[in-house]
This record gives sequence, C-alpha cells and structure tokens, in this order.
Amino acid sequence: MRLLVAFATTAAAVVSLSAPAAAAPLSTSTAAFPSAPATAVYGFAWADGKGHLRIVPKTAARDSRVTYTLKSLPKAKELHLDYTRAAYGRVTVACDLKETEGRVAVDAKGLGRTKCKPAHLADQLGRGPVAVRVEHAGGKATRVNEILVGDWGTPRTARGTIKRVNDTTVLFATGGKTIKLGYTYTTAFHRTTARCGDGWLTGRPVNADKNGLGKKQCAWTDLTKALKGVKYPVLVKVDYTPGVNSLNEVWEVFGDA
Repeated sequence: MRLLVAFATTAAAVVSLSAPAAAAPLSTSTAAFPSAPATAVYGFAWADGKGHLRIVPKTAARDSRVTYTLKSLPKAKELHLDYTRAAYGRVTVACDLKETEGRVAVDAKGLGRTKCKPAHLADQLGRGPVAVRVEHAGGKATRVNEILVGDWGTPRTARGTIKRVNDTTVLFATGGKTIKLGYTYTTAFHRTTARCGDGWLTGRPVNADKNGLGKKQCAWTDLTKALKGVKYPVLVKVDYTPGVNSLNEVWEVFGDA
C-alpha cells in the first residue's frame, strides 16, 4: 500500500539556511489511511456461532455457466468471519427458498444474484454447509454469494476417534491426521446403548452388532448430548464427505472390536 502525503507550498516560500522551517505534521485522519481491500475466497461455509461462519479456502473453476468445481488448496487455513453486515446473494429466485426448485438466479460469473439479508444466510447455515464465494477484510465478510457446485465429493467411511469441539463440530482423528467435521440435523447416529439419550458406552452393549458397531438409530442431538459427557476422544466409525468436511453418519463402537 502506498501512502500519498501532500505537502502544500506557496510560490513565495523561502528556505532559511539559518533557521530551517518545521516540517508539517503528518495527518492522522482516517481518510489518509484507506481500508484494506477485500479478499475473495471460495469454499463451503459452516455456521460458527451467531453471526459468524467458518470456511476453508479452496480453488474454484467453472464447470459450466452456472456450476463450479471446488478443490483443496494446499496449506489453506480456516477463516472465521463475522457476516452480520455482509451483502448476501442467493442462487435461488427468492430469499426464503430452501432449494433452487429448478430456477437458478446467477450472474455472468455464476454467483448468486438474488439480494438477501444476513438473516437469510443464518437460516441456510443452520441447515448445513453452503457453497459460497466470500469477500472479506479485517475478519468480517463484506459480501457472500452462493455458488452452485456440480460435485460435492464422494463420501467415505473410516474408523478413528472423535472429540467434541462444539454442538455441531468434532475433530476426527484417523490414520495420523485430524480433520474438523461439521454435522447437522441430517447426521445419523448409531448407538450401542439401550437408549438414545444414554451416556457414551453406558451399560451393556445391547444394540451392538457382531463387530461392536452401534445399530440403534438416533439423532444428531443425541450425538451432541453424548459427546458433552466425555472429555477424551472416543472410538467411532464414521461416514463423511471429504472437501465439504461434513459428518454424515456416526457409529458408536463398543470396546476395541
């Protein structure tokens, strides 16, 4: 950034060799220091507390006039952004629609162009990850545009441990790496316990299969409750979608089966 400092002189100004004139003070007005330009990133946004989102930047390429492909960006760091004053553009033709319903509203760059409010973004994030382009500066999102992603990735299953981060996020450790995974109301939780509301591995494994995997169907809120009761990583099998980093299913595992 270049700072341009203007010095006013007059045609009659005389430089005295015996008494040099004092330098004019540098203005500290905020107008002399323009705000930093916004940076744009693409990725899958997740809710990160009231009025905030988290996003891991990805590379973006146009598939067609309306769809993008997002791929991992090496060494990209997760951003936490306040979006309470951001302009929000949706790919739907109305702000309160859950899906496009076959009608898409995008501009020439493939960005959502239906003008909506931060409250509408909060609603969408409450349902799960949102594919977006975000302009941000100083820890605040200034503009958020939905994008359409042609391929959200192929789910995979793995065994490892999970540890609670908050009510909708866990750290999944497997194969020497740790992945942050988000989950929502669509996430299934399979328990070994007698009841969905029991503590982790509480009581006899009455709902464990021969491999020690839970087979009692429970809800995402039961997962949140169960994880709140443990302070250490617990053994699980999971189904998750890399790239999006979404947790689709969790199986409680009895012992080391």
